[in-house]
Amino acid sequence: MTRRLLTGFLLVAAGFLTKGAGSSAEHPVWTPVSEGFGRAAVAPVGTADPYQGAVEERNVERHSVTRDAVTVNQIPSHDTNVAPVPGAPPGAVPTTGGACPPEMVAVHGEYCTDVRHTCVKWLDDPALPYARCGEYEPKANCVGERIPLSFCIDRHEYTKPGEKLPMNHASFVVAQDTCKNLGKRVCTEDEWNFACEGEEMRPYPYGWKREAKCNQDRPKEELYDPNNHQYQVLADHRMANGANPECQSPFGVYDMVGNLDEPVLRESQRHNYPYRNGLKGGWWMPARNRCRPATTKHDDHYHDIQVGVRCCADAPGASAGARG
Repeated sequence: MTRRLLTGFLLVAAGFLTKGAGSSAEHPVWTPVSEGFGRAAVAPVGTADPYQGAVEERNVERHSVTRDAVTVNQIPSHDTNVAPVPGAPPGAVPTTGGACPPEMVAVHGEYCTDVRHTCVKWLDDPALPYARCGEYEPKANCVGERIPLSFCIDRHEYTKPGEKLPMNHASFVVAQDTCKNLGKRVCTEDEWNFACEGEEMRPYPYGWKREAKCNQDRPKEELYDPNNHQYQVLADHRMANGANPECQSPFGVYDMVGNLDEPVLRESQRHNYPYRNGLKGGWWMPARNRCRPATTKHDDHYHDIQVGVRCCADAPGASAGARG
């Protein structure tokens, strides 16, 4: 009798362990958080590592399920905190008499698909993945193709009606739903790059030297909430739209670096759910905060205090079919 009970208990326990292992692989409960350089602690999901956001991982292979022939809008959303905007038909692209809507900027020109910059003054050890460059040679080399781009992009990071600070705690999926409910779409990475750097291919939206024009470079001791003594939780250092008038791209788009990371669609990964996104621009931490780098290690549902939303739309008169 005792042996049968023990055997039954072990079988049930094995079943729970198997189920638990599968669940944690899809929805991990814990994530490592960097403490300084090279050390790691364990903290709950949602605790942001400021130095994770600085790492560009474009060539990292992902062990994830690829859903062939699935478009972006067919991926189900599990984020439910986005309410439809009254009067905006889902998925509609706004047109206003042949121009972009007033809250958006028209971007037209020749975009380079691959750019080389030369840093002449590093602020950090250039071997570090998040190294900051203080000054670049005032000329970029286009080593890729020049392709024409024409689209509309939000002048500012999205702020909910009635609120003073841009929306945060977003994810790629939340950004996708938010933009769709506004009659827009998420930007592609190429669109975002071009709106940030212009045809000059600037490393920073405002030029070739890193300057204190954007919400960035806050010292590490200011990054975490001093009232939370149990976990490293980021303090909220968002700034309102217009607070940094010189943090402006050649096309007149604000806060494209610093303030908030902005999710974009990497077109080469369009069908690679749940890793279709890149986070662009960086936030208020001391990291790269340039136009070209992207953080690609997070899945499409990753969200935290430093992730916001900026939308794009097809230019009026452009061929149908949103890219984002």
